[in-house]
Amino acid sequence: MPEAADRILVTGANGHLGRLLLCRLAGATPRRAVHALVRSERAAESLRNLPADARPEIDVIDYRDAAALARAARGCSQAVHLVGILKQSRRSRYEDAHEGASAALADAAARAGLRRIVGLSILGAHPDAGNACLASRGRADAILLRGKTPAVIVRLPMVLGAGDAAAQALLRQASAGRTALVRGGAARQQPIAARDVVEAILAALTPRDLDGRTLDLAGPESLTQRALVERAAALLGKRVAFRSIPLFAARFAAAAAELLLADPPITRAMLGVLEQDDDIDPGEACRLLGIELTPLDETLRLCLAPGAERS
Repeated sequence: MPEAADRILVTGANGHLGRLLLCRLAGATPRRAVHALVRSERAAESLRNLPADARPEIDVIDYRDAAALARAARGCSQAVHLVGILKQSRRSRYEDAHEGASAALADAAARAGLRRIVGLSILGAHPDAGNACLASRGRADAILLRGKTPAVIVRLPMVLGAGDAAAQALLRQASAGRTALVRGGAARQQPIAARDVVEAILAALTPRDLDGRTLDLAGPESLTQRALVERAAALLGKRVAFRSIPLFAARFAAAAAELLLADPPITRAMLGVLEQDDDIDPGEACRLLGIELTPLDETLRLCLAPGAERS
């Protein structure tokens, strides 16, 4: 078994960022062994399809089970917590995915003697936020920061990586010829490259004076959603026309979907997160983490251009 100093516990490892992180850890010098935790056999199977040198040890687990998490954490030195949801449904609740999972991990980390937890969150997350998703994420962040194991929280906006859900949605909008955006795409977005997020995670795992801190990190440019779609369309050699959906109409549709569907495509809380303005200076977080950001145009080329590498 690898030495504890080389072993990282990763929750939610089957997501796009999780898979990128596993591949990056496998290629690190020295190589970092990973114990990956997922919620289902289907998720576990997706990790078994990774390149042989990036396949981690895998356990299927209930993230709210502190005892099972503590057993999984034995032999690990640090944890990366990637669990979280943007959309709540009748089967998947914010309280379970955020506060419940964070409380169990904080307890498990203390039992197993982990040295650090790096958790990802959302820009705007705060326990007193008026948005249910952001408030839940804020409470989960606070749970990790109050725990016995030192924690670092990195709050993020939209993350763009080749083949991920956000990049695919942007590709559809930019390729449609005509696309409808809430408020005509007035919300400001500050997308960050997925590979920059992975580098930020690795930096936060490295011993430095970050424990107990919350870092707000974003891409190098803040622009409206409409401008982002136009940039993507230009890269693809396309032109796109826009139709504006009034915010009240989008909220009404989301409320109706919540009422009628067990798993609505969008909820009011999710809409609120998507429509918030992301416009921060990431310079301080980059300085503390020792990372450089990928220019937006390069991020778009990596995500959207024909033949872009998929992870």
